[in-house]
Parts: sequence; C-alpha cells; structure tokens
Amino acid sequence: MTKDILKQFWGYDEFRPLQEEIIDAVLAGKDTLALLPTGGGKSICFQVPAMAMEGICIVISPLIALMKDQVENLQHRGINAVAIVSGMGKREIDIALDNCVYGPVKFLYLSPERLLSDLVRERVKYMKVNLLAVDEAHCISQWGYDFRPPYLHIKDFRAIHPGVPVLALTASATEKVQLDIVEKLEFKEKNIFRKSFERKNLSYSVINQENKLQKLLDVCNGVVGSGILYVRTRKDTVELAKYLNQHKIPAQYYHAGLDLDERSEKQSAWLNDKVKVMVATNAFGMGIDKPNVRFVVHYEIPESLEAYYQEAGRAGRDERKAYAVVLFQPRDRISFEKRYEQNFPSPDGIKRIYHFISNYLQIPFESGEGITYEFNLADFCSKFQLDVVSTISAIKFLEHDDYFVLNESALMLSRIQFLVNGEDLYRFQVENSKFDGFIKSVLRAYGGAFDQFVNIKEMDIAKKNNLSKAMTIRYLQELDKLEIISYQQQTNQPLLTFIKPRFKTEDLLIDRQYLAERKQNYHQKMLSTLAFVEQEKCRSMQILEYFDETDAKKCGICDVCLAEKRSEIGDLESQMTANVLNHLKSQKSDTRQLLSAIKKGNEKEKLSLIRTLLDAGVIKKNENTYHL
Repeated sequence: MTKDILKQFWGYDEFRPLQEEIIDAVLAGKDTLALLPTGGGKSICFQVPAMAMEGICIVISPLIALMKDQVENLQHRGINAVAIVSGMGKREIDIALDNCVYGPVKFLYLSPERLLSDLVRERVKYMKVNLLAVDEAHCISQWGYDFRPPYLHIKDFRAIHPGVPVLALTASATEKVQLDIVEKLEFKEKNIFRKSFERKNLSYSVINQENKLQKLLDVCNGVVGSGILYVRTRKDTVELAKYLNQHKIPAQYYHAGLDLDERSEKQSAWLNDKVKVMVATNAFGMGIDKPNVRFVVHYEIPESLEAYYQEAGRAGRDERKAYAVVLFQPRDRISFEKRYEQNFPSPDGIKRIYHFISNYLQIPFESGEGITYEFNLADFCSKFQLDVVSTISAIKFLEHDDYFVLNESALMLSRIQFLVNGEDLYRFQVENSKFDGFIKSVLRAYGGAFDQFVNIKEMDIAKKNNLSKAMTIRYLQELDKLEIISYQQQTNQPLLTFIKPRFKTEDLLIDRQYLAERKQNYHQKMLSTLAFVEQEKCRSMQILEYFDETDAKKCGICDVCLAEKRSEIGDLESQMTANVLNHLKSQKSDTRQLLSAIKKGNEKEKLSLIRTLLDAGVIKKNENTYHL
C-alpha cells in the first residue's frame, strides 16, 4: 500500500534505504526518531504514512521558507496542505484551521512558536490527527547546535492527542542529542533509525592558504558544475559574488535581508544552472532539492561540525563525486574564538538588551503580552550601537525563559480574501463607483479570493489600473477598513511576540545555570570544529567519530588521505630507486636481474620506475644491459 502511494504521488517505484522501515514503525503507532543525511528523503517518511491513514498530519518545522516550499510541493502533487506561520492575520488563521477541522486538509504545517497559541491548541483538539512530525528535531536539544526554546513546548502539545505517534527527523545529532530528543518528546519507548553519517562520494578538504581569493577561483574553475559558497555576513555575499563575476564565474548572492521576489529570482537562476555559484549566508540551502551540486565552499570556519555536516552535505546528493572545502588561515582561529565570547553575553547584558528592545518597540511596563511586533534587528542594533551576534544570543536566552519569541522573516506575499458574497459586493460597487473598476480588475486576476486567501502582487494590480503602487496599497487598505476584503500586507521583517508583559529590568530572572551549561557545550563544539580544521587526520573519520561512529575507516579521498597516499608513493619510489642504484653499483644487469633486485612494488610499477630512471639519465642501457 505504501509503495502504491509513493508511486501515485511521488512517481518512485522504490523507497530509499531506511525509509520503508521508518514508515512501517510509524504505521505501527511507534514513536520514532529518524536520522537521515541531507538529501536522504526525510519528508517522505512522514508524508507517505500520513497519506495511508485517515486524518491529518501536523508537521512542526522551524523555517517558514521550508514550510512554504513543502506545502507548495504537496499542493503541486494534488495533496491538500496548509501552513500557519508568523505574518498571517487572525481571520486567515481561523479559515486555515477550519479547513483542517472540517475540510479535506491532510497536512498542517506549524512553526514551533505557534504551539504557544491558545487559538491553535484549542482548534487542534477537534482535528483527527494521525501523526505528529517534528522536522529538524535536534532543535529541541540544548546540546544540539541550533537549540530553539519553543520546541520544548511540543511535549505539552502532544498531551492534546496522547495516542498519536510522533516522528522526529533530523540530519545530524550526536548520541547525546538523540537521547535528549527521545526524552524531551516523551517517547513511549526508545525507537531510533539511523543511517551512517558517512558520505562516500564527498571529498572533504581544509585548505590552508594565505590567498583565499585565489584558492576560491581555483576551486570554482577546477570543478565542473554548480556550487555554494558560504560566508558569515550579508556584506560578504555581495562582495564575493561581485568578485567571482569579475573573474568570469557567474555568481549570485543570497541572504535573509532580500525581499521575497529577489530571493525567488536568485534561487531560480541557480537552480536552473543560469549561474554557477550561489554566495550565501546559512539562510540558504535548507530544503532546496538540487541533487547535482558539485562543491560547497566555506570561506570561514563553520559554526559547528553539525552545521558543517548539513551545509557540506548539500553537495553530491546525486551520489556522484563532490567536494566540500573549508578555506582556512591560522588567524581565522582568533575571530572564531571571539564569536565564542559574543555568543554568551552576561546576565546583566541580557537584561540590558531586553530593556532596549522594550524601549525600541515602545512597550509600557506591564503591557505587550500576546502582541506581535515587527522587529528590524539591523536598525535596532544600529540605533543602540549593539553587536549583532551578542544581541541575537541575548534574544535566544530571553526566548528560553519565555519572555518573548522571535520568528524569522515571514517572507509572506501580500494576501487578500473577500469578506462579502457576490451580491453584496455588486451592491457595494454600484454605491461606490470609485472602487468599481479596481475591484473588477482584482476579481479577474484573483477569482478564488471568495473562498480563501490568495497571494497578490500590488505592482501587478497597479499596472492594470494605471495607479502607483502606493495608491494601490491605499485602495486595498480602504477596502480592508470597510470590511469588503481582508488585506494582509507583505512583510519581510522578523516578528517578535511578547509572551509575558514587559517587566522592569531589575525583576527579570535569567537562568544562570542554563547560561553556564550552554557556554560549556558551545566551548566543546568549538574545540571539535577547530580540531577538524587543524588536525592532520582523515576529515571523514573526524566527522564520523564526532557523531559517535567509533568504527570509522579512512575515507581515502579527503585532503589528508590524499596527502598520505602521495607521501606513501614517494617513499615507495625512493626505496625502489635505492634498490636499483645499490644493485648497479656492484654489477651490470639485464632486465630480469634488475627486476629481481627491486624488493617492493609489482612488475608494472618496477618497469615504470626503470623507464623513468632511464629517461632522467640516472641509469643507462647498452643493448640488454643496465649500468650506472
């Protein structure tokens, strides 16, 4: 039955390794943790069993862009799916939840922050839930590299439907993190499926070279196919993309500050091989299905080995040879260690940033609870002269203590829905002639807006009505006030929601023990990452041992293994040459005798060496006799 579903909706005849076993466990009602590498087909593991069962699957995912991509992908396959994310209005959420309770929706995607919403929790009670899927499950563990405090509320959410199994999915988790996931999600029994973290087709290299820019050009020119260049700052994405283009390597840049249309345009150009290299912050790559990426370059030391494994793993998903390269200079260690200090502001520093945020958003004391605000992080840091990394870290600690939640940039297109029926709308148009042509043009372009919210582009509507974009927005806002439509305008800003009313700074309680534990955990990760780039030990072995694969073997294709091979070949040739020279010092020999005198190597290698020594004039040959 599951293979029939796989074939019908996804067009595949067979499952990938471990997928079928994971699906069978889910269908048997078992809480399950699945560890599959990047590109290993994690989404199939919950989508197929959910389709095989009556009811709706709720999917918890931390990234709005990833949720939107998956929803669109399911809808494209004829599967009804919706996502409730930050940036949606209350009425829009109401309609989506109604469709989940009463309609044919099979998948409801929620950001973890939404688990705190009483509206969502109350409506979920009335849904026939068949599975709870937790994507990027490592986010629930404070020992992981990307801890998200809202994930801790999933266990409370489970209590609404205690009999429903949970499937947790991640691409990277150490044994400690795996056990933490099982505990935090309150598995009824430990049930873990784990594919080896080994990537046999991926060659890891750390290149220690003073001129990083030249080495970057060498990699981009030397590898056929598309690649990703990861950098730390938005400024670097722009500058390095420009540098590559100047050197005739087609490149685009991508970061979280771009608006939706720009992101879509740049991503599409790269996906369709119109540009060779995408220069990006780590905002890029999650959930993107491009199997033929041939190289991933990190311009600085990666944040952690978990992050590196995921980001490097975006190369070679088609199982063909691919390359993961870290460009490293010894002085990079200084800036890497500085990030450690920036990531852990003092308790007083955290309180200070809370105070600044409250003032920036103009929230009075004992107010703000449950209210969501647009939050321009760059403007905030500039206004209060704050370091961005330290600020983000302080916000994460405040999230852990449930003071507020910061959601990523919503990246939602503007949306409308008509709130009146056709007859009432016609009457309104007759009585308000200034809106008549405008409404007609909207209806022609977006006919489905009576039934549900539809995405719109104000610029398209403006062109059809010979209006400016600003005037078009004003018309839509007026119609919204008149309750003819519900208009949700696009926002690219992160959204910050206060869970508790604003406290006085001196009344703020910071969990100092948690802060100390996180700092110690980060320090261990930092040391592991530095060891990876500095030690002359098989890179693949280091990664596998980090993920507790203690029987790891040398990969034979990383920079360390290849250097060892070259050294071994050189040593072998030196020994074989010494055999030849020592032998010919005492006597002349024919080919058979000379071959016998060479103690190492096979016959082919021996003959090759003899030819090389003859060509170099080291030994000579008269007729069938060799001599010095």
